[in-house]
Amino acid sequence: MPELPEVETTRRGIAPYIEGQEITEVLVRQPRLRVPVPDDLAERLVGARIGVLKRRAKYLQIPIHSTPPSGSADSTLLWHLGMSGSLRIANVGDLPKKHDHVDVVTASGYVLRYHDPRRFGFVDWQADDETQDRRLAHLGPEPLSDAFNGKWLYTLSRNKRVAVKPFLMDNQVVVGAGNIYAAEALFMAGIDPRRAAGRISRARYDALSLAVKEVLAAAITQGGTTLRDFVSGQGEPGYFAQRLNVYGRHGQPCLRCGAELRRVTLGQRASVFCPGCQR
Repeated sequence: MPELPEVETTRRGIAPYIEGQEITEVLVRQPRLRVPVPDDLAERLVGARIGVLKRRAKYLQIPIHSTPPSGSADSTLLWHLGMSGSLRIANVGDLPKKHDHVDVVTASGYVLRYHDPRRFGFVDWQADDETQDRRLAHLGPEPLSDAFNGKWLYTLSRNKRVAVKPFLMDNQVVVGAGNIYAAEALFMAGIDPRRAAGRISRARYDALSLAVKEVLAAAITQGGTTLRDFVSGQGEPGYFAQRLNVYGRHGQPCLRCGAELRRVTLGQRASVFCPGCQR
């Protein structure tokens, strides 16, 4: 599943090709995604211009401006990549492949093309007031923002018996710390993923928040994690998976101390950790 670095990589990859561009055509080949493609998608997009792309958690936000632009966006498209989706830049005339479900064609000749074999992603209109959109309203802070820090984690975790890894993966605590990056950050901070969230000190949460920021920033810089279904906006895979310390490496030696990495299930998700380095 594309996680926050993959989505941010996609945003950065497609933005230079479509921001400020007028939309000339919208082609919907398969409307039956996780949320059906809005019936008025083409009607509202054709003739409008694309604003500056944003991201909230794993949602891409694409502001849509009328022509001529009125200043603030008239509406915003909310795009989620689901489990296997990708947004790529194609050229007008490039033949679609199987599972290429939606094309947004711009006057410059570039096409924003949505590919999704499993069809668990969606494109939909965001509520005018972001705080009233049920998909966004209850999300925690962005992990790379100043709002996310050790004090925040420590305060929310008091009296929590849940293991720290599923606590960290809760989108109401912080967005974007998915299974891969939570495992890597806990390893970097030296925290056992099984430890109760409420029994971790403020100092260790300070270290964990910094580790989350470092792991995610590195993954974004390197283009996201190389997984089977992820392709970045320019059709290139990410490279971060080549540098994972624990995720997917159970039974192999720890790169730091040499101990055999162990795998446990926490919150119905597999979690790999080092019994020597993490306590």
